[in-house]
Amino acid sequence: MAGYKVEICGVNTQDLPLIKPKESKELLYQIKAGESGARETFIKGNLRLVLSIVQRFNQSGENLDDLFQIGCIGMIKAIDNFDMSLNVQFSTYAVPMIIGEIKRFLRDNSTIRVSRSLKDTAYKAITTRESLMKKNLKEPTITEIAEEIGVSKADIVIALEAVTPSISLYEPVFNDGGDTLYVIDQVRDKKNTEEHWVRNLALKEAISRLSARERQIITMRFFDCLTQTEVAKKLNISQAQVSRLEKCALKNMKKHLS
Repeated sequence: MAGYKVEICGVNTQDLPLIKPKESKELLYQIKAGESGARETFIKGNLRLVLSIVQRFNQSGENLDDLFQIGCIGMIKAIDNFDMSLNVQFSTYAVPMIIGEIKRFLRDNSTIRVSRSLKDTAYKAITTRESLMKKNLKEPTITEIAEEIGVSKADIVIALEAVTPSISLYEPVFNDGGDTLYVIDQVRDKKNTEEHWVRNLALKEAISRLSARERQIITMRFFDCLTQTEVAKKLNISQAQVSRLEKCALKNMKKHLS
């Protein structure tokens, strides 16, 4: 927990207890039976889980205390909704609940305004996803979520993208004590490949071999996206002349690129 405050919301994180799987199961049965003491013990025993998730959102710019409190709300919701008949550990069920609660908080407090209808659709999609995961014990597809709530797949995708917090390309994702690895280092550039780079150099070389008027026409036609009529008007020549010069320039460029 290096780099984080020892005390969060009045809780000393160094003194947080740990609950073993067997004890966790027994406490959950007691909670379902209505024992308040077991509930308090179980919550305290899972605060480390909340803290580990909160650390993932350190780059969000939000106060750590606030995120920790929101994460605790998500954990409590997970306790209230956990089905003991499911053959899964509580943490497996709780983690997406906690993350979802924090993400909802971040998007609701975002400086980018998202329409209420998009927020409602995104919330329905998220809660439906959680419900289907609980029911089928697997990640539902967008199609399954869309069918469940009666919304098109496209609308769901748009809504979820609208409420997803933006991530900086320079957000650190790994550091082993040496150089830091950032998000931008993990993004593949499909456009500026070596092949494209060489092709662009060859294209620039071909254009440089044209006459001044031919270069001017090629630039206006294919870089400024003007029509032959617009080019003719700007150069005060006929459209037929533009067409002839353009064809000649393209022929010369093709010859150089061959």
